[in-house]
Amino acid sequence: MAVYFSILLVILTVITGVVWLADKFYWAPQRRVQLAIAQKQCDGELDSDIAEKILEAPFFIDTPVQIFPVIAFVLVLRSFLYEPFQIPSGSMMPTLLDGDFILVNKHTYGLRDPVLRNKFIEISEPSRGDVVVFKYPVDTRIDYIKRVIGLPGDRIIYRNKSLYIKTACTDENSACEEFTQIPHTFVSNGDYSDGDIELTRYTAELPTKKHDILVNNLIAPRTEHYHKQNGTQRDEFVVPEGHYFVMGDNRDNSLDGRFWGFVPEENLVGEAVFIWMSFDFERTVDDILPTWIPTGIRFSRLGSIN
Repeated sequence: MAVYFSILLVILTVITGVVWLADKFYWAPQRRVQLAIAQKQCDGELDSDIAEKILEAPFFIDTPVQIFPVIAFVLVLRSFLYEPFQIPSGSMMPTLLDGDFILVNKHTYGLRDPVLRNKFIEISEPSRGDVVVFKYPVDTRIDYIKRVIGLPGDRIIYRNKSLYIKTACTDENSACEEFTQIPHTFVSNGDYSDGDIELTRYTAELPTKKHDILVNNLIAPRTEHYHKQNGTQRDEFVVPEGHYFVMGDNRDNSLDGRFWGFVPEENLVGEAVFIWMSFDFERTVDDILPTWIPTGIRFSRLGSIN
């Protein structure tokens, strides 16, 4: 739906922009000429109501002229600066909850045109630990949000609920020859649940960022469903050049790169940076009000995303 909205927004901006330009440089001057002619033909001072009538643009011109600046502003803001998204599931708990409304920085990874998404300005690349929105590789009409775990060239192992990373070798990186286990520190148990099953909360310490994750210790990893690469073990992933490996923070309730592979660089939409609103939706079908009406605002969740 997001891509269709972008296309519609571009079309409306172009149409209203053409009308705005035509009015500014042709139709409006023509109306002023007509006013001057009417004033010359009038013996005395031309009535102000008549003058306004002559200068007034028809509604099919005036309406696009009035809304063009608003639509153009929204297009620029949404395409190149920040775009709002709603979190639709719990795959990124506890970092993001269903009902969170977030802002996504659209320029941090480079500027792209809003329709074909071709990058025309390079700015930066994702860092390990960034929470990113991207076009789902299996169906690019859908936007996904996950955390970057593997960068191009990295080797990733997710085994027995533990994460191991062998970073891509560079001249400055002397530790790239061995896998490093990402430390998990116990935080709490029972703050979050999957149905009737309590989830355990840990703090994962990536090399550049700490963040909390949830683990269901009662189920085994679904290794048989993992994305398979030639020459690797079933729970091992080698990130191709120009791609990223992503995972959800709710490790046992996330359809992420473990199951479908890698995110191409061109699929990146932006970095999730801020929660600007968060609603509780706790109504049931038996309630009088519809389930989509919020039951409360979670003010404590507003702020930057880690």
